[in-house]
Amino acid sequence: MPKILIVEDEPDVAFGLTEDLRRHGYETDVATDGERALRAVESGRPDLILLDVMLPKLDGFDVCRELRRRGAAMPIILLTAKAHESEKVLGLELGADDYVTKPFSPRELRARIQARLRQAVPDRSAVSFGSFTLDLARAELRCDGNPVSLTPSEYRLLKTFVECAGRVLTRQQLIDAAWGHGTFITDRAVDTHVWSLRKKIEPDPAVPCRLHAVRGIGYRFDL
Repeated sequence: MPKILIVEDEPDVAFGLTEDLRRHGYETDVATDGERALRAVESGRPDLILLDVMLPKLDGFDVCRELRRRGAAMPIILLTAKAHESEKVLGLELGADDYVTKPFSPRELRARIQARLRQAVPDRSAVSFGSFTLDLARAELRCDGNPVSLTPSEYRLLKTFVECAGRVLTRQQLIDAAWGHGTFITDRAVDTHVWSLRKKIEPDPAVPCRLHAVRGIGYRFDL
């Protein structure tokens, strides 16, 4: 599971973020001030940081500046009640990757998190698994050099799985990535598309060796 460090001094906000992110397949840790945030990054190496701006001891801008000075490369999303353009620009200039103003939609925040985590994966033009090669530049799947027919939805699902290989993805994360944020797709429809994809990439779809269901959460793809 991707690990997210939540840096937030308001207990209710931190609790709400923790519960929502864990429910959607993320591991979380919480730091309640800027100094603890720096220590948590050193000890925990999170995949992404949700960083409140108004913090005790060191504010979010100082934390962001110091993390980038130390060479920390994980995505940072600033959370703040302030909406002045100059402060947004300052945060981005200090090395933040995104900026979300409170109050925010949990679903929108998850979509932003997923987008930043996806961008953090090194770009590759083609990815191979077993006898298959997914050519990202040509949007084409091949098996032993022969094209495999995929529907647009199947291709977007497979691309999402490959880019997030080894991570557990919830059905909502898959919907946001493969169909787009705000699109209404039922969980059953996601399962149907995953089953269809399994039939094309698994030797035995009923006993998958790569595209695994994770009970109560979603799916995980292993290269």
